[in-house]
Amino acid sequence: MIVVIGSINMDLIGNMERLPAPGETVSGSDFTTAPGGKGANQGLAARRAGAAVRMVGATGTDTFAEDALALLEEAGTDLKGVRVFEGATGIALILVDPDGENVIAVIPGANFKVTPEDAGDAVAAMHPGDTLLLQLEIPEPSNRAALEAAREKGVTSILNIAPLTEAVDRLSPLADIVIANETEFARLSGRPVETLDEVRKALEAEHAETGQCLIVTLGRDGVLYARDGEIGHVPSLKIKPVDTVGAGDTFCGYLAEGLDSGLEFAAAVRRAAVAGALACLKPGAQPSIPMAAEVETRIEDR
Repeated sequence: MIVVIGSINMDLIGNMERLPAPGETVSGSDFTTAPGGKGANQGLAARRAGAAVRMVGATGTDTFAEDALALLEEAGTDLKGVRVFEGATGIALILVDPDGENVIAVIPGANFKVTPEDAGDAVAAMHPGDTLLLQLEIPEPSNRAALEAAREKGVTSILNIAPLTEAVDRLSPLADIVIANETEFARLSGRPVETLDEVRKALEAEHAETGQCLIVTLGRDGVLYARDGEIGHVPSLKIKPVDTVGAGDTFCGYLAEGLDSGLEFAAAVRRAAVAGALACLKPGAQPSIPMAAEVETRIEDR
């Protein structure tokens, strides 16, 4: 069982001829909406990967709430842990350029009403050996309560330190596994990571200091990880990205499912890396998350 405690958003997506500079107005070509939120994205990815998933979070009472949960519900996710609060559902405003790069602004809405009690109760209902998946789009005290409860319960905790906040330094030591992109890892490690070699050296140093399992996603450069004193690298699929929104969340959900189902660690990372790359081939965070059969086919083709 995987429990995801995290954000549930509605994504408002604009496709632009290029991303605007501060103070600049740039014309767009298309506008779409899609369910999102890092928590919900990762929960759906884990569910599509094959896991039993319970989602814990919050929505508002606005017109976005139902749509924000639609794909999770369609996939058979347990939504009993999703509370409803008067007011707005979380919103993400996303601009995407022709190369698939993006800028995102998030307005948390109901996500910031997830309490430490919600988190503690969710972990209390888990069993030793279950997997807890967290991000940083709910209040820090709620994530802290979940991580501390998971350690006491014998639950494996995975923390994706995104979006980058000041809580990173305080929360990351409490997790069993930390997942970051290179920007987030630079903040966590305090070391330069402008090249693949620099990321590797920083990862080796950070792992030597903490002993913690660390994973750094690097887009076209694949994934680096440190675990039990060893450093591993998984190259990325060769693709032409359409939209990179949700790729990291897809990686996290697939990794959680792989580890929860007993897959060997390196194999779980490889599978998650393939899933994350495939998520770049379609627009939107949740609509782009591949099904397990698509991922397995690409793994066999490699």
